[in-house]
Amino acid sequence: MENFTMLQYFQWYYPADGSLWEKIINEAAELKTFGIDTLWLPPAHKGMEGKSSAGYDVYDHYDLGEFDQKGSIATKYGTKQELLQAVKSAQEAGLQVYMDIVLNHLGGGDETEKIPARKVNPENRNEFVSDTIEIEAYTKFTFPGRAGKYSSFLWDFQCFTGVDYDERSKESAIYSIQNQYGEGWQDVLETENGNYDYLMLCDIDFRNPSVVEEIKRWGEWLHETVGFDGFRLDAIKHMPASFFNEWLDHMRGVTDKELFTVGEYWSPGKLDDMLRYIEVTEGRMSLFDACLQGNFSNASKQGSDFDMSKIFEGTLVGARPELAVTLVENHDTQPLQSLEQTVDHWFRPLAYAMILLRATGYPCIFYPDLYGASYCDEGRDGEKHEVTLEPVPEIQTMLGLRKNNLYGHQRDYLDHANCIGWTVDGDADRPGSGIAVLLSNGEAGFKDMEMGKNFAGKVFRDRLGDISGEVIINEDGWGTFHCEGGKVSAYTAD
Repeated sequence: MENFTMLQYFQWYYPADGSLWEKIINEAAELKTFGIDTLWLPPAHKGMEGKSSAGYDVYDHYDLGEFDQKGSIATKYGTKQELLQAVKSAQEAGLQVYMDIVLNHLGGGDETEKIPARKVNPENRNEFVSDTIEIEAYTKFTFPGRAGKYSSFLWDFQCFTGVDYDERSKESAIYSIQNQYGEGWQDVLETENGNYDYLMLCDIDFRNPSVVEEIKRWGEWLHETVGFDGFRLDAIKHMPASFFNEWLDHMRGVTDKELFTVGEYWSPGKLDDMLRYIEVTEGRMSLFDACLQGNFSNASKQGSDFDMSKIFEGTLVGARPELAVTLVENHDTQPLQSLEQTVDHWFRPLAYAMILLRATGYPCIFYPDLYGASYCDEGRDGEKHEVTLEPVPEIQTMLGLRKNNLYGHQRDYLDHANCIGWTVDGDADRPGSGIAVLLSNGEAGFKDMEMGKNFAGKVFRDRLGDISGEVIINEDGWGTFHCEGGKVSAYTAD
């Protein structure tokens, strides 16, 4: 199998100028040549903030930039026709396309309803702090701009478990909706805040069979319309795992496609929680390795004090590599965002080596690490901050090495607190394959590592350009490899 690499083709602060789908059309062939195989696209539907919405504040799943709703026809990323052309262009270039699916909530309701609800303790959502009261909530979604095209389904309070605003009292709080499907929250695995079913806006109730059937119909429609290849599932820890078991089985059945799926169960440092989710979903989806990303962030902040021999401990790629999508950052962890967990720039080449140049895991590159990004936003301190994210130039070389050299058996040398390495010994069916990687978060280092006797007498050089000397593999198949302090070197044979 050829090594695949995913690109998250957006960041939170991508300009709201409707240009992203057009950018894919223009760049698809170049991205494939560059070494990218799959594109994770942002949510393509209309959000409650209209053209300025990143898409995670879902208003209408059926509006892909086609209807005059929430102040615009186009979404932040472009029109429906541009989206369809972008997907077609990507696939014609040999890229697969993964759609970002947001099913936890809706926002921007069209009308209010007077509904029964109970206020809960936000720190313990299982604790009610009021009797049943009547609130006025924007839980009625009629989509007047779409006027019933594609679906006549109308959402009301029977479709939701909770809301966070009472229009009557103007109070923001977490309200548990008392509907016919339950007086409390849905059964989810995540126990943070007692029960973490509720995240934001109008929380969708999957106990309502009409809701489940509507989401199945929408999924079929989306595939018929767009023709994508897989999913990225948003906020899955806030939804019943049983729903995704049913929905993914349905989608794979009706499309007769594998539909590769990666879910966002974001729990850094909580590998057991992620493994439990994999168990309950019976391996139906991969998960982003939030634990590894957390280790990268910590390592970048601690410098040489971080023990690099433990970088893969407690990670999904260490426990279930076949279901781990590895990453350095994403739109939620980037500076000033809700799950901010940044990786300092000096460490990013090392982190990318640990996802792109290893034989385990499915790596995902973050958009600013290829293109850079500049933006301004308010931080948690209430102040405005200017942010500039510089690209990581080493990624281009690493992609070539991943595509051409990263095949065979991997030997790990994770035996030093500051200097670690590994080798991958090549595949006879891929001439020239084989690689040795060494990196340090402290001083310059070196390590004897085994490539295999078939490499005896071969000359290896650092393709990342920091080490100028050559390494000659001895008759037993070993070589002494070097790296600079705070750097990574990747060696292949001449």
